[in-house]
Amino acid sequence: MNTKQFVLASRPKGTPTLQNFRKEAVELPQIQEDEVALKGLFYSVDPYMRGRMNDAKSYVPPFTIDLPLEGGVVAEVTDSKSSLFKTGDLVVGVLPWREQMTASAKGLQKIDPAVGQASYFLGILGMTGLTAHLGLTLIGQPKAGETVVVSGAAGAVGVVVGQIAKIKGCHVVGIAGSDEKVNLLKEDFGFDEAINYKTTPDMQKAIAKACPKGVDIYFDNVGGDISDAVINNINFHARIPLCGQISLYNNTETPVGPRIQPRLLTRSALMQGFIVSDFAKHFPDALKELTGWVMADQLKFTETIIDGFDQLPSALLGLFKGENTGKMVVKA
Repeated sequence: MNTKQFVLASRPKGTPTLQNFRKEAVELPQIQEDEVALKGLFYSVDPYMRGRMNDAKSYVPPFTIDLPLEGGVVAEVTDSKSSLFKTGDLVVGVLPWREQMTASAKGLQKIDPAVGQASYFLGILGMTGLTAHLGLTLIGQPKAGETVVVSGAAGAVGVVVGQIAKIKGCHVVGIAGSDEKVNLLKEDFGFDEAINYKTTPDMQKAIAKACPKGVDIYFDNVGGDISDAVINNINFHARIPLCGQISLYNNTETPVGPRIQPRLLTRSALMQGFIVSDFAKHFPDALKELTGWVMADQLKFTETIIDGFDQLPSALLGLFKGENTGKMVVKA
């Protein structure tokens, strides 16, 4: 079977461009025992993929030049030699950027579209939701009445973090990059306050105003100057789940910012980086709770859906320009 795929053509220096990707034809092998043939339906693009474009040691191996990129994919089973799946089943897994593919059945999970639309299993009911839930609850440990600040608040993880914090009884402040996103956070997702960092001349003062009792939990998705401003407002015994640093991913040099250790020390604060797989044993309980909140309409979600498999590289690059609200997904 002949299909199309996107491979990593070259490693980027600084911000990636379309020239770092190459679309090509590939012939797929016949499926073997315990394998399935799949047709891709929805493809996830995520900020962590930028790190995998570098030839650097990390928590996941880098992408290989001239081989397909990969990520979360919802796909339909078109043929099966596995007892686990039949033709027509919908599955989710980490799969290559191909229109059609073959895969081992063992690495796939069947999804129930009755619970939520299929793309949700790449977002609120997938790794995005788990990242938000477990980072906030296990590291942040929110308590009713506390103040939670979320950077990248209109992104896939941020909108979920803020809503879970509200469910837990917290005062929630989001930081985003446009007035439209600020209004969305307050009107659609229930944030108490939101700040447009692009039009705010003094972020430290703006955060102090939005958080009159100080900051108890800072869920950090972006790093950089925004995080410096938030950390200058933290309370004693504050907790900082360190989820992402998207403002720094394309830097070619390591920036020197304020030294945050004195602030952490004098506030007896905790900052902990995490990868969602660190908490794998908690996945079943967290997914059950997320599903319950979604079905009860306590937890809302938004997606930026880009039509067309050919748009995968452009969609990934769009993350670094703030072109998404909520989860960025490509629909084949």
